[in-house]
Amino acid sequence: MEVHRMKEYARLIIETGVNLQKDQPLVITTPVENFQFAELLTQVAYTHGAREVLINWVDVKVDRYKFLYAPAEVMQEIPAWKTAFYEDTSREGAAYVRLSGTDPDAFKGVDRGKMAAYTKASGEALKAYRERLMNNENTWCVAAVPTVDWAGKVFPEDLSEKAVEKLWEAILSANRLSGKGGLEALEAHKDSLRKRVAYLNGLELRSLHYSNSLGTDLTIDLPEAHQWLGGEERHKSGVLFMANLPTEEVFTLPKRDGVNGRVVASKPLVYGGTLIEGMTLTFKEGKVVEYHATEGLEALRTLIDLDKGSSHLGEVALVPFDSPISKMNILFYNTLFDENASCHLALGEAYPGCLKGGEEMTPKGRESLGMNTSIAHEDFMIGTPDLKIIGTDAAGKEIEIFLEGNFKEAP
Repeated sequence: MEVHRMKEYARLIIETGVNLQKDQPLVITTPVENFQFAELLTQVAYTHGAREVLINWVDVKVDRYKFLYAPAEVMQEIPAWKTAFYEDTSREGAAYVRLSGTDPDAFKGVDRGKMAAYTKASGEALKAYRERLMNNENTWCVAAVPTVDWAGKVFPEDLSEKAVEKLWEAILSANRLSGKGGLEALEAHKDSLRKRVAYLNGLELRSLHYSNSLGTDLTIDLPEAHQWLGGEERHKSGVLFMANLPTEEVFTLPKRDGVNGRVVASKPLVYGGTLIEGMTLTFKEGKVVEYHATEGLEALRTLIDLDKGSSHLGEVALVPFDSPISKMNILFYNTLFDENASCHLALGEAYPGCLKGGEEMTPKGRESLGMNTSIAHEDFMIGTPDLKIIGTDAAGKEIEIFLEGNFKEAP
């Protein structure tokens, strides 16, 4: 990939993703394989005024060895320095970039109990840091850079170098950096998302009913105080940032105990380095009461049983089936991309910003309005070409939101 195109992508992440401010610290979490792009991202950040750039290197092969061979009790021991690092940098106002791109099968065959124990311990140790990000007290952005293993999964028919190049092209195209207009092409897209958010908020919906030929027949109640978000998010200082690059979704939160029926996943889900396929969930009064998967059932069970909130939904997201990413007809095996090619839901934590005034509320106040909490937040895809979504508003009027996989009416 040409350096100038990589640098344009780095600029997108720094200037639009986290919208880095002068003298602001930046923390980059990245797979070790992406060291060259991490170096370029660091250079762009410093020339953009960063106070200091700190790198958190991730090596999934090393992590795999830990899960395979380390004693079980080690999984519950989160080093104090790790907690201190994230708490200190978040209090100092750091921005956070996470580059995804690891092997979707990285943890296939490892002890799920060990992984669950580590996830719980890590979630508890980094709770304060996670809450700051969920409340938009720090700007943050998840983006992606190819790795050989990930590219090989997406394009198995190609040699590694060719597969990586094709994945680079797909990532840049998904972020509207493949044609004319460069970074400016994103502005029109952000404006369209703003209009869609305003349209949905103006409907004052109280529930959504999903149905399609896969067997989805699901009703989701929405809290009275819910609000739709999409595209840009706002830091408490007023700074706008984009938490996901790319993004095609508009989203809100469901009422924690107001989900009933059956939903069938339309794409595989990679959870904890394990592929989950053929997933079906049945909800009663908000909770998963039955679940199936043709592959990765143990991983799905680990997710659902992770904590009290991981068996409930925390996000409802609408993405038209004819979105640019969907039209690529590529299964990325990466939630960041696959969720932006399809309507999706998320098990676990809800975003406080999806409640009016939610970021200023206490946890009990949010809970009283129907918000779910969890250390998990895992999106899974449910969109299909024939997906139908019927909304019901506060007066009981039914409104067609989606027909044949796409928005019924453009706002």
